[in-house]
Amino acid sequence: MYPVTSRPIGPAGRVVRPPRPARRRHVPTTPIPASGAWREDQPVGNRQFVELGPLPLEAGGQLPEVTLAYETWGELSPAGDNAILVLHALTGDSHVVGEAGAGHASAGWWADQIGPGRPLDTNRYFVVAPNVLGGCQGSTGPSSNAPNGTPWGSRFPYVTVRDQVAAELELADFLGIGAWQLVIGASMGGHRVLEWAVTAPDRVAAIAAIATSAQTSADQIAWAHAQLGAIRADPKFRGGDYYDAADGDGPHVGLGIARQIAHTTYRSAHELDERFGRLPQGGENPLGGGGRFAVQSYLDHHADKLARRFDANSYVALTESMLTHDLGRDRGGVESALATIRARTLALAVDTDRLFPPSQSQRIAAGVPNGIYRELRSDHGHDGFLIEHDQVGAILSEFLAG
Repeated sequence: MYPVTSRPIGPAGRVVRPPRPARRRHVPTTPIPASGAWREDQPVGNRQFVELGPLPLEAGGQLPEVTLAYETWGELSPAGDNAILVLHALTGDSHVVGEAGAGHASAGWWADQIGPGRPLDTNRYFVVAPNVLGGCQGSTGPSSNAPNGTPWGSRFPYVTVRDQVAAELELADFLGIGAWQLVIGASMGGHRVLEWAVTAPDRVAAIAAIATSAQTSADQIAWAHAQLGAIRADPKFRGGDYYDAADGDGPHVGLGIARQIAHTTYRSAHELDERFGRLPQGGENPLGGGGRFAVQSYLDHHADKLARRFDANSYVALTESMLTHDLGRDRGGVESALATIRARTLALAVDTDRLFPPSQSQRIAAGVPNGIYRELRSDHGHDGFLIEHDQVGAILSEFLAG
């Protein structure tokens, strides 16, 4: 490692570190399941469930039976006025806080922000995190059973961000929450945050839309198109009907490629160059195609991890809901819709985000009457909202205090 005093300085004053040595990653030997979705015969973990009945859909038709899985922390006040809604990103779920274990394939994804004495202080707030409609961790989605008792699969209807928020509104009713003190979410979760503020302005006091947009851009649609194509091109996708396949016989190759494409957009070029450079993976030799570079092994690792905990159909359904995200649809355009938001609004961006660039957060802050803009400084790109715990916490604490 270079001495601190002699480290070269890169763009924007960032320290340029030498590449880290390549490490051998543990290669799982257990079969990859046809789907990583949670199923009813598996441990419940910390999930709770609410049955919502039929849900009309924006694109037409309805889901005849809708269940939402959710988790909570803290206690709801007698007046029901201390609730915070946390909305997860594409491959997240309701397990925001807690260890991995029975019923939960991975540890909570935002535990540094939620808990006693943390920015979303559970000594003060009642925090609720649902698994999104169309997801695969307990809420109704393609992997859950249709009325005939078999998984929806290819029959699962198209759902939009507005459909997802409609289901979450019913969850709030069930929990006795008239208005949220804060609705917060990042990336895909940020889409629902903004939709909440426009759809139900009387039920949202403040929102925090993190690393997100008010309208999906052509660039984002292009990245998503390749991911959807990778999944659908996998012969083991079977048009979406693969749930009765044996372990290892599901579309995990296509899902893994989709994850690799997506993960590249979640991280910055600066981080990947600094972290991996052109180092080979362990003793492998990339010359002549006989081995991999370390960054290739890193992407392979994330592809394998996702295939073990997620569902290809949910990836398709949720990505398609993101494609049509447009806060201004049938509302006179994005700026007209943003102008109707009455909630105090924090638009938080990551300065190196190449998936949801800061300009998209700036548009939100500029269009909302009570909007403020803040920016995380991070080498990690889009995933900075998951990594820069201290910065995120300080900004959230300041916003909640205001």
